[in-house]
Amino acid sequence: MTTSAESTAKKPSVLFVCVHNAGRSQMAAAYLTHLAKGAIEVRSAGSQPADQVNPAAVDAMREEGIDISAELPKVLTAEAVKDSDVVVTMGCGDECPYFPGKRYEDWVLEDPAGKGVDSVRPIRDDIKGRIEKLISELLPAAHPDAN
Repeated sequence: MTTSAESTAKKPSVLFVCVHNAGRSQMAAAYLTHLAKGAIEVRSAGSQPADQVNPAAVDAMREEGIDISAELPKVLTAEAVKDSDVVVTMGCGDECPYFPGKRYEDWVLEDPAGKGVDSVRPIRDDIKGRIEKLISELLPAAHPDAN
């Protein structure tokens, strides 16, 4: 049972942005959704969304027990940025709108486009580590040993 303070507290929200919203941002959003268990609002988008999620990213995440096969790349909007507390960019450069007061992080990650699952696994694993760190920062009470 949740207390009134818990139900009225705003969940932190994170937006993951990459150019095509087909690989890195989709994997990051899936990990955050899975690992935060609903405690963080998660969005992802792309400045030039692809037609579908990268099949190698789908396969790599399936190996982790996370199914992203039904996800669709979404276009980046100023509203999505405005509605997020943390904006994580992954190679979208200057195409991401800037709003004062937001926390911005730029994660330098290899682009999995055109790569097979063997090449996508290290990118996936790097993303997972960054997500675990982000969760410890956004939900410190859930990870008291992280501080």
